[in-house]
Amino acid sequence: MTEEINFYLESAEEQMQDTLSHLESTLAKIRAGKANPQMLRNVSIDYYGVNTPLSQASNISTPDAQTISIQPYDKTLINEIEQAIIEANLGFNPSNNGEKVIINVPPLTEERRIELVKQVKMEIENSKISIRNIRQRANDEMKKLGKLGLSEDLERDAEASVQKLTDSFSQQVDQIFLKKEAEILTV
Repeated sequence: MTEEINFYLESAEEQMQDTLSHLESTLAKIRAGKANPQMLRNVSIDYYGVNTPLSQASNISTPDAQTISIQPYDKTLINEIEQAIIEANLGFNPSNNGEKVIINVPPLTEERRIELVKQVKMEIENSKISIRNIRQRANDEMKKLGKLGLSEDLERDAEASVQKLTDSFSQQVDQIFLKKEAEILTV
């Protein structure tokens, strides 16, 4: 029975870790006023008839906090890259110097910062809901094991372990929120 308990605990921990990873990748897309190559993650171009992510057709860097520089591997793609960025509707106005595409990331207004914090809070709450659902499923499995002959003490200990895991991941989500909120609100 203890192997089954460990299996469910490890499974719950793995699912909670996946939730945390998903949250971090989602929050990376929310711009905080600083230039970040991740902002262009969903931009694709037509590269000789193949829909190709921008990151595979060029080198994307941030020379400073307000600029994104895109150096295409093939200079004939400069106009195509500019058009793809405009069509992605990210609110950027790209320009080029014949060698590379340059995007100046405008600073965020106070109103936009508050909107972004609300968006982050929504993502945080979704992650917490997901973690609580994982806890519920794990506890349900422990109850099933209890009906199959697991002692009440072991069942209670297993549920306590699940709760400890849930608390730990909830704290990590809160830390991620505080860090992202500070990043967005810092002018």
